[in-house]
Amino acid sequence: MLFTAPWTPIERLLLAAVCIATVFFCIVTPPFQAPDENQHYMKALALAQGHVLTQQRGEAIGVALPRAALDIHAVDFPTDVPPTVRRFDRAQIADSASADAGRPGMAFADFPNVASYAPSLYAPGAIGLMLGRALDRSWIDAFYIGRLVNALTGLALLIAALRLLPFGRNALLATALLPTFAYQTGSLSPDSVINGLGFLGLALALRTGFMGVAPARSAALLLIVPLLALCKGVYLPIMAAGLRWPQNRRDLRTGLILGAMALGAIVFIGWMHYSGGSQALYHIQSRKTGETMMTAPLRDQLAILLNDPVGYARILVSSVVERAPVYALQIVGRFGWNAILLPVVAYPLGLLMLGAGVANGSGARFGIGQRLWWLAVAGGVALLIETAMYLTGTPLGADYIQGTQGRYFLPILPLVLIALSPESAVRGAQRIFAAAAIALLLIAAATVFDSFWVHGFITSDGMPPYESIARALLLPSPRW
Repeated sequence: MLFTAPWTPIERLLLAAVCIATVFFCIVTPPFQAPDENQHYMKALALAQGHVLTQQRGEAIGVALPRAALDIHAVDFPTDVPPTVRRFDRAQIADSASADAGRPGMAFADFPNVASYAPSLYAPGAIGLMLGRALDRSWIDAFYIGRLVNALTGLALLIAALRLLPFGRNALLATALLPTFAYQTGSLSPDSVINGLGFLGLALALRTGFMGVAPARSAALLLIVPLLALCKGVYLPIMAAGLRWPQNRRDLRTGLILGAMALGAIVFIGWMHYSGGSQALYHIQSRKTGETMMTAPLRDQLAILLNDPVGYARILVSSVVERAPVYALQIVGRFGWNAILLPVVAYPLGLLMLGAGVANGSGARFGIGQRLWWLAVAGGVALLIETAMYLTGTPLGADYIQGTQGRYFLPILPLVLIALSPESAVRGAQRIFAAAAIALLLIAAATVFDSFWVHGFITSDGMPPYESIARALLLPSPRW
């Protein structure tokens, strides 16, 4: 019934394509042009400087860091820019490298959005930054080395997950072949670690639940699950995918998975207690009114939710319905700070690629109950993601959910695809899968290079204006 099939040449080719695309984005994406990369950089730099916890100075939350390191964002590559066409040039990187000597001393870095995140998320980036400085490189060079180490860590976790997954390898490959995965992994974003650990945790859960308990597997499970919980607690229920349906309550596999989840919850709560457990409030631009507003204190927002759960259910449904098209675009690929769209034709191509990944089959036979259980687990995690954003990233008492991005759902997408996969591959599906995936990555690479370094782009919310349907179909959004 279950087996880990040998790798096919096409699967090896597609894994190589993911790795090449990730390194390409790591090098070609200008500094701080991944969402919140400036804050993630400061958090990783703080860890590299030996700061595990942050400090509060007035309304600012962060730590004191070398001014030369901070100025590569604040001065050389700022993200708070007017809505005019912006195009990068290689000379900017050389100028940034030569400016280090004229920027002595320390300055307080404010990164409230990520202040409470666990240091494990930033360890690869911090190691890369330390390596860059140990090699006597400039701060901008150290930034790129940090990106590269972070990217290689994410790819290593992906490869480990693919090797351990007992079935449904093409479902995981399809998720990794989405340009969003390679783009985020090739930045200093903790998404590299979050997605990698999400995939690895899912693979271990399925391998334990469907292939039995083994000492090495059990040890790996008890190590990876707490690290996954430290990423963001909402991803911990992914491990329930390893539970059989219907299941034997006395089964050792069930006990091991539930025990690992309990350990993960304890570690997460322990980190929150050690770090002070305080929520860092920050300013956001309301997606409803455009006004700058403050996120709500968790306690106050939770009280509103508990006082009217039916009202929150209406908010949840309306927000998901309204934002579903945006999530779909972001899951496939929307670059910069969600400002650059692929040619419109790329999005149905992404859907075709995912569909072909499903049509390749899981390589195992499951009943409808097991498939519904997997969909329920994925749906539950998605609900937790939305609720977490309502509690911590939305203005107090808002009638909408703010801040959820499509990339947050990448860790659960493989489970959804596995649940939808037939037992055996449909004839010709793998060739369609490979052709669509490689075409999609090539379009994404051309979009990023052209938008950042050739044509330029404008950072703005919403859909950009377009002059013709043909241009929107065939060209990236800055050329519309």
